Amino acid sequence: MADTYDIIFAGGGATACITAGRLAAADPSLKILVLESGPHTRELDYHIQPGRFFSNLLVPREVFSFHFGKGGKGTGERMHVVPTGRALGGGSAVNIAMYMRPAASDYDDWETVHGNKGWSSKELIPLLKKAETYQPGPNDPAHGYSGPLKISFAQANYNVGEELINVATAIEKDHGGTNDLNNFTEESLNKWGRVQRYIDIKTGRRSDTAHHYIYNPDHKNLTVLTRQKVTRVIFEGKKAVGVEYIDDVVGRSKGVTEKIVAKASRLVVLSAGAFGSPSILERSGIGAASVLKKNGVEQFVDLPGVGENYMDHNVIFTPYNASEEAETMDLAFRGSAEETEPLAQQWIKGGKGLLANNGVDGAIKLRPSAAELKTMSPAFDERWKSYYEPRPDKPVMLMATIAAYVGLNPEVPRAKYYSVAYFSLHPVSTGRVHITSGIDSYSPLDFSPGFLENPADVAILRWSYKRAREVARRMKYYRGELVVGHPQFSKNSAAAAGNETGPVPLDAPYIQYTEEDDKAIDEYHRQNVETTWHSIGTCAMKPREKGGVVDSKLNVYGVTNLKVADCSITPGNVAANTYSTAIAIGEKAAVIIAEELGIKGVSVRP
Repeated sequence: MADTYDIIFAGGGATACITAGRLAAADPSLKILVLESGPHTRELDYHIQPGRFFSNLLVPREVFSFHFGKGGKGTGERMHVVPTGRALGGGSAVNIAMYMRPAASDYDDWETVHGNKGWSSKELIPLLKKAETYQPGPNDPAHGYSGPLKISFAQANYNVGEELINVATAIEKDHGGTNDLNNFTEESLNKWGRVQRYIDIKTGRRSDTAHHYIYNPDHKNLTVLTRQKVTRVIFEGKKAVGVEYIDDVVGRSKGVTEKIVAKASRLVVLSAGAFGSPSILERSGIGAASVLKKNGVEQFVDLPGVGENYMDHNVIFTPYNASEEAETMDLAFRGSAEETEPLAQQWIKGGKGLLANNGVDGAIKLRPSAAELKTMSPAFDERWKSYYEPRPDKPVMLMATIAAYVGLNPEVPRAKYYSVAYFSLHPVSTGRVHITSGIDSYSPLDFSPGFLENPADVAILRWSYKRAREVARRMKYYRGELVVGHPQFSKNSAAAAGNETGPVPLDAPYIQYTEEDDKAIDEYHRQNVETTWHSIGTCAMKPREKGGVVDSKLNVYGVTNLKVADCSITPGNVAANTYSTAIAIGEKAAVIIAEELGIKGVSVRP
C-alpha cells in the first residue's frame, strides 16, 4: 500500500526546501514528503565550503544534472551544456553564492504585465528580508536581520574586486561608488560596489536552503527521500492525489526500475526546476498536444505553454593575466587535494581563507549612456524604447570581477588570473524544454536555449565587452589579456589582444574599434556565450491564454490540488542571479499554501 502524506514535493531544490521547511515548522501535525533525485548535502565539505563551487564542476560528482541543448542561428547551431543543481537544496547547494537582487520593477512586472496579483515588489521584498540575516550592519530597512540565510561581505582576499571599483570610479566620473548594490534604490544602479555573498561571516559556511530550512531545524514531520526521481503525477479525475517515482540510482545505471507510489491527501507541489517540472507535467499528460502525441502520452490537459518560455542570462568571462600580488581563487578552484588541504584546514579552524570566499567582490548593474546607446543602434533601439526606457530602475547588464580563470581550455597553464564577467539581464531571446519519451524519464530532453537569437542581445554583449576591457586593463594587477579568451581581432587591429603586459594609465585613450572589430566581437560572443546557470520560465505564471501554466496561486491550469513552486514559474526575467528569486518564490509559496490549507504561523514578515 502506498504511503500517504498531506503534502508531497516533487523535487528538493532551493525553493522546495524553503516552502517545505516553513510549513513543517508552522504545523507539526502536517506530514510532508520531499522527493529529491540527487543526494543529501548535509555537512559535505564540497557543499558547505563556498570556495569549492567551481571545482565541483571539474570532478565527477553526482550533484549536477547536465542538459544538452542545440543552439540556433544566434550561436552557430553549436551545442550548449546547462548544469543545474542535483542535490537537496538544488542550486543553493552548488551555486556561486553571489548575493544579487533584481530590480523592483522586475517583480512589479509579474503583477502589472503578467496579471499576477500579490507578486509585486511590495509583496516580495518583505519575503526576501524575512529569509535573511544581513551581517554587514544593523538597521538597514532594505535588509532583514532574523532570517536563516546569512549575508556578508568578504573580510579578506578581495583585492581584485576592490581594485576594479577603485579604477572604475576613477575613470568613470558619472558612475560613483555604493555601499549596497542590492537595496532596491538608485544607489544600487549605475554605481560600482562590493558584492555581498550568501556566506556566514562567522563560520565561512554557505547559506543554502537545505541546511537552514531542513537539516538544522530537523523537522520530525518532514520526510526527505533522496535519490528518488518523480516520473509523473497521479490523478483521480482532475484531482492530483500523489506521484509516481523510481529509484534514481537504479534508473541512472540503466537498471530495471520499480514504480513506487506516494499519495498526497491535500496537495502535490512540483519543485523540480526549469527542466524537471515541465518534464513531469508532460509525462503526466499535461502540455501541448503535438509534444505529447510525439512521445506517446495521452493528453490529459491541453496546456501548450508547458516547457516554453525558457529563459536564462547570457554570460561571458573575459580572462586576464594577473600579477603575483593579486589575491585570486585559482588555487582553490584548480588545486589538487594535497594543494588545497592547507586551505581546508584554515576553513575548518576558523571559517577563513579562500574556501570561505567565492572570488566575486566588485560589480556594477549598468544602463548605457545616451552616447553608448548610439553605438548599440539600431539593433537595441526597439528593446530600449519599449522595455528599458519606461522602467528606469532596470539595469541592462551586470558586470563583476571573479578572481580566477574560470574557462575550460586545458591549454591554459596554472597561474594567477582574474576575469571580468558580464551578462545581459533581460535577454529578448527565449527557448524551450520538452520530453523526448513518455516512458523513459532519463531520455535526453528536446532542449533549445535560444541564446542570441535576437540582435538586441548581441548588441548588449558587444557594448559590455568594450566596457569590461577598459576597466580591466587599468587595474594594477593587469598583466595583459589571456588571448585565448578574447575575440580574434585582425593582427593589425588596434584592438588586438596580447600586446600589453602591464596596466595602462588611468587617462590612457580608450581602444577604438572598427566595424571589422565589432564583427569579431560578435563572432566571439556567438562562439563563446553560455548559460549563467539561471534557467527559469518553463512553467510560466501567466494567463492560460498567453501561454501560462500556473495562476497567481501557483495552481496548474485544468487540474486541482497541483501546484508548481520553483523558478520555472517566473513569467519574466530578473536582473540578478536567480537564487534570490528562488528564495522569494519559496517563501511566497509557503504563505499561499498555508493560507489555503488553514495553517497558522506562516507570515509575510518575520
